[in-house]
Parts: sequence; C-alpha cells; structure tokens
Amino acid sequence: MRVVHIAATFAEGVAVRSRLPAIFSAPPVLDAAADMTPLLPCSGGIPGTWVTAPRPEPARPVTESGMTIYLHGGGFAYSNPPLERIMAYRLSQVTGRPAFAVDYRLAPAHPFPAAIEDVVAAYRSFLSQDVPAGRILLAGESAGATLLLSTLLVLAQAGDPLPAGAVALSPVTDFAANHWATPSDQGCDPADPVGDQYLAGARPDQAPQSPLYGDLRGLPPILLAVGGDEILLHDARRFAEAATTAGVDITLDIYDHMPHAFQATVVSPDACHLPTATTFLQRVGEWVARFPAAPAVR
Repeated sequence: MRVVHIAATFAEGVAVRSRLPAIFSAPPVLDAAADMTPLLPCSGGIPGTWVTAPRPEPARPVTESGMTIYLHGGGFAYSNPPLERIMAYRLSQVTGRPAFAVDYRLAPAHPFPAAIEDVVAAYRSFLSQDVPAGRILLAGESAGATLLLSTLLVLAQAGDPLPAGAVALSPVTDFAANHWATPSDQGCDPADPVGDQYLAGARPDQAPQSPLYGDLRGLPPILLAVGGDEILLHDARRFAEAATTAGVDITLDIYDHMPHAFQATVVSPDACHLPTATTFLQRVGEWVARFPAAPAVR
C-alpha cells in the first residue's frame, strides 16, 4: 500500500468548505467544448450521459480509446445532473477517454442492490459492444465510490473480466462500523442515515454492500482518495489495509484539511486558484497514465 499525503493549508480547507454549498446548489455551466454525443448504441437499459472532452489527436472509436465509467455521489438517494456532467467532463479531460455517467436507481425507492445491478448491467453492456475490459476505468465519489467497489466484487465473483483500474473517492466501505457515525468537529456529514435507507434491512456487515467484507483478491489497481478531515478517513485506511493484505495494488491519497466532497471544487471555473483541486486532477491523470496501452482483449 502506498500512502501519499497531499499537503494543503488549513486556510485552503476553510476556503473549500465555504465554496461547496454554492457548487452543489448552483453548478457552473458545462464547458461548451464538451461533446455529449452517445458513443455506443446502448448501455444495458441503464440511463446515463456520455461526456467527451476535446483531445489534440483525432478521435478514435471508444472500442480503441477505452472509456471511464463515472458514478456520482449523493448519499445513494440524490442526483445533481448539472454537477455530474461537469465532473464527467473533468474526468474525461484527465483520463483522455470519454466518460459515461451512470444514472443509477436511487434509494429509498430503489434500495440495495438496485444501484449495483445498474452499474453491473451498464458495464457488461459495454463489454458486449466490444469495449475491452482492459481499457475501461471506473471512477466514483462518495456513494458512487462505494458502488464502484461493490461492483468490482460482484464482477469478480461472477467471473467477469475486470476493468483496468478504479478511482474511488471517499467511499463507505463498512456500514457496520460506528467510528464514522457521529459527525466530527470538522462538520462532516454522518453516513448512517443514508446507509439505513440504502440498505433497507440488508446486513451492514456483508459484501457487496459493505465492500470491506468481500473477497478483495484479484481486484484491479485502485486509487483511493479521502480528505484528511473526513469521518470516513479511518474507513478508507481500513479498506486500503485489507486490500493490501489481499494483494491488491492500492494507493491511498490523503488530502490534508479537506472535508468530504472536496473534489467537487474541480468544477469551479476558478479551480486553478485552489491548489488541492488542481493537484487532485493531476493525481488522477498521473495514476491513469499507468494504463495507456491496455491490451485490446476482453
């Protein structure tokens, strides 16, 4: 396990916290350069949005370029499409691949395992349309990061080809834990209320809903990022340690003084003035660069 501490000042942490409410309530407009043309005929019956950032080289078919599957946050119960489209665009920029933002079903109307089933169905549909597993990346934040890890476990257990790698930002990996159930003095949100409506009676100490309890052997490389002030920090550490024990290539990035959802600041037009936002995108881009020439096999 590689642990990387991303330096940031306390003042920047305060600045990030102050900007998040406005970002969530009134996301900026998506860059006009974003291409939202669907790149494949279907997505397994699961709704979603394609977002492709411009590249200097000529566009290639998604079966050659690969793709990023993006899973939004929102406590398993909420969606913010304008914000999610910009996040997908930023991911497309730094990964060099088109991104597909999955519009998975939400609790409480559709509790566990509905959202996981949606992600698995979308992933399998892309494989069936000749996108090589080795050229697919999964990226998710908060609830989306939890779903990402759960999806990997379901795919591995079923014997499906696994993606090249996964970027998980602030996931809940153990719903049975109580170390994050009470907000810290940093004002982070408790995770158990959303967990209750998501699980809807499913056991919190079992996988895939709580990825920590799953068989992690054979999972692809994972970049796990978390804010240093999050109540989910310990949760992230425990998962990284378990994954390391299982032989998974995992990197844990800890962003000093950052709250939950700090990565949302990358959508801000002046994100360049927030060093952590810029660093976050650079870290993801550098990590993804490990997989530029994934073999074209399924």
